[in-house]
Amino acid sequence: MGDYLAKVTMAMAELDPEVDMATLVGEALAAGEKAADLLRAMSEGMVEVGRRFEAGEYYLADLVLAGEEMKEGLRVLEPHLEVGETGKRGTVVLCTVRGDIHDIGKNLVGTMLRSAGFRVVDLGVDVPAEKVVEAVKSESAFAVGLSVLLTTMTGSIGEVVEALRGAGLREGVKVAIGGACTTPEMVGRYGVDALGRDAVEAVRIFSGWAT
Repeated sequence: MGDYLAKVTMAMAELDPEVDMATLVGEALAAGEKAADLLRAMSEGMVEVGRRFEAGEYYLADLVLAGEEMKEGLRVLEPHLEVGETGKRGTVVLCTVRGDIHDIGKNLVGTMLRSAGFRVVDLGVDVPAEKVVEAVKSESAFAVGLSVLLTTMTGSIGEVVEALRGAGLREGVKVAIGGACTTPEMVGRYGVDALGRDAVEAVRIFSGWAT
């Protein structure tokens, strides 16, 4: 049975176009592999994808493809996972800020965070600050990830931070930002905790906060 775990990790890491991740995971489950072990195998493959991306061996398109493969595998796995197995490292609220409807980067970050063991509450795009606050409260999130690609909408980051502060939640919640138009200067300007350049760095940031 262990052969399936190695196959899943390798298929994930190699981004083999001949392998359909959903089919492979389904076959592995039918063969008796445990869902939690398969989740770990996929995650190990995703870690290798991240390593290759940072080494310049893989490009953004490869990272997006890996995210789609991970999503397909998770779709098959989730009904078989025990509650808490995909969210044992805590809950992250994710969204694209008010006024911006871009979501490719946000979706990729969400997939990568799930594969790293986080529970992700994705609020979607064009999300007002009040909705973020509500989600942090109702989902007991320890962190928020804000995506923004439009330079004209970066002020929405500040709106979220102020709304969290006004609700008395800011001290207990970490906030990270990301997107093509974000800069290190914005970290200080809007009072957030970190800036992530890509999905791999986002996982590193949230993992650091979870430990």
